[in-house]
Amino acid sequence: MSRQVRCVLYVRLPVWKIWPGGMVYVADYIHKQRPDVRQEILDLAVIPSGQRKSALAGRLAALKPDVVAFSWRNMQTFGPHPENDALDVVMNFDHSPNLLRRLQSAWQAIGIIANYARQRICNFGYLRLVRKLMPTTRLVVGGTAVSIFGKYVAAKCPPDTVVVVGEGEDAMLSIVDGFSAPAGHHYYKDASGTVHHRPAEESFDLSQLTAVDFPYIASIFPAFDEYAGGKEAIGVHTKRGCPFQCHFCLYNKIEGALQRYRDPVEVAKEIEMLNRDYGVRHIWFTDAQFCSTRRSMAHVEAILDEMLARQVKVRWTGYLRLNFLTAAVARKMIASGLESIDLSFTGSQDMIDSLTLGYELDQQMEAFKLFADAGMTDQQVKLYLPLNAPGESPETLRATFARIDELYALFGRDKVLPFIFFVGVQPNTPIEKKLIADGYLPQHYDPLTLNPFIIKKLLYNPGPLGRLIGRAYLQALSYSSKLDDTSGEYVGRATLEILARELEHFTPATGTDTSTRDIPQSRTSSLPARSPIA
Repeated sequence: MSRQVRCVLYVRLPVWKIWPGGMVYVADYIHKQRPDVRQEILDLAVIPSGQRKSALAGRLAALKPDVVAFSWRNMQTFGPHPENDALDVVMNFDHSPNLLRRLQSAWQAIGIIANYARQRICNFGYLRLVRKLMPTTRLVVGGTAVSIFGKYVAAKCPPDTVVVVGEGEDAMLSIVDGFSAPAGHHYYKDASGTVHHRPAEESFDLSQLTAVDFPYIASIFPAFDEYAGGKEAIGVHTKRGCPFQCHFCLYNKIEGALQRYRDPVEVAKEIEMLNRDYGVRHIWFTDAQFCSTRRSMAHVEAILDEMLARQVKVRWTGYLRLNFLTAAVARKMIASGLESIDLSFTGSQDMIDSLTLGYELDQQMEAFKLFADAGMTDQQVKLYLPLNAPGESPETLRATFARIDELYALFGRDKVLPFIFFVGVQPNTPIEKKLIADGYLPQHYDPLTLNPFIIKKLLYNPGPLGRLIGRAYLQALSYSSKLDDTSGEYVGRATLEILARELEHFTPATGTDTSTRDIPQSRTSSLPARSPIA
C-alpha cells in the first residue's frame, strides 16, 4: 500500500564517536530528490547512555515521523575498537603465564561479551520503542552490521521493518515514495512477521551523488558541530565496489564487484567545503580501497588534481593498494596532504597468494620507494599485518620481518607502524568455508554467538604460532605504547622484534619454543629495558 511520507528521522545507533557518513549521504540524496520531505538526524553516539531512550522518544513526539531509519555499525564481539581492549584480553587469557592475569582477562572477556549482548538488546529495544510509540511508522535498518547480518536482524525486528543490505539510496527513495516493495537489496518483515528477501539486482549510479549540501546537513543534524571544527576525521567516499576476492573480506559482496565512481570534481568540492566552511582538517576516504585498479588510479589522480587546483588544506588518508602507483601520483598524494600510507601488508608472496590478495609483493615494495623518492617526511606508514593467517609459517613470518626492516631503512623506524592484526572470520567468506571444512569451526556455528570459545576462534590465531605471537605481544605491552605516535617505542614494532628473535628457538615440528629462558633483551639497542611478564 502506498503512503505519503512527509518526515524521516534517521537514528544512528550507539557506537564509538565516528562520523556517520552513510546516513549523511542518504539524507543528502533524499533531500535533493524530494526537497519537500522533512528530515532529521539523531546521533545516539554523542548522547549519554542513560538519556538515549528519552532523547529518541522526544524526537518522535516532536516530529511524528512517517519513517524512522536506523543505522547499525557493528554487531560482532571479537572486533577490537577504540572503546575496548578485546585483543589484549584474548592474548592474556590464552597466553599469559601469570594465572592471575588469565583470571582477570576471563572476567574482562565476560564484561566485553555482556556489553555487546546488552548493546544488541538495547538496539532492538530502540526499534521496539518506535513501534510502541508510533504504531504506523515504517522502520528501516541499515549500516555495516546489517549488511553482514541482515537475515539475523530481520528475524529480530518488529513487523513492517525494511532491512537494507549495502547501498541505501535507492531503497530509501523508494520508501519515501511510498512503495510497499522497496528497491535495492533488502529483507522485509511484513505485518504478519514473515520475512521476505529481495537480492541485489542493480547498483546505485554514483554519478548522482553530487557534493554534500553541508549547510542543509548542519541544519538537520544537531550534533554536526561535534564533528566539524578540525579535531575529527570526516569520511568522504569516492567510489563503491571492489573487484578483488580476498579470502577474509566481504566488500565485494556488500558493494558488488563492479567499481563505480563519483565525479572527481564533486568529491573535491565536498572536501573543499568541509575545509573552508567548517574547519575540517582531516579526511578519511571511506572506499574499500582509495586506489586499487589501474582505472581507479586514474580516478584518484583526477581527484588529487582537483584538490591541488582548489588548494585544499587538509590531511587525508584511507586504505591504499599500491599496484599501479606511479611517481607522478605519489608526488600528488604528498602535495595534496597525504597523512599516512594505510594498507594490509605481508612480506611473503606465498601468504599474499594464499589469501588471494591479488598483488605482487615486489610491485608493492617498488611503490614504497616511489613515495620515498617523492619526498615523504612526516607521513606514517601503517601496516595492518594479518599475522598467523591460514598458511603462515616461521619462514613466511621471517620474510615479513625482512621486508619491514627494508621499510624501516627506507622511511625511518619511527615512521613505520606495524599493527598487530589477525584475520577476523566473517560469515560467507572463503576463509570461513575453509575453516569449517578443516574442522576449526563447527559446521553450523552461529557467527553472532556469545560463546567465548567460539568468539576467540573468530579472531584467528591458532597454535603453534599463536602462542609465540601472543607471548611476544604481551611482553611488548609491558614496556611499549599502543599509541600510533613517535613518542616512544610502538607495541607493534616491539612485538615483531621479540617475535623475530624467538623464532630462532622455535621448532616447527613440535610447535614449541626450545628456549628455556625468559624473553631476552631486544637486538635493537634503542629499545628501553622492560620488566618480564608478571
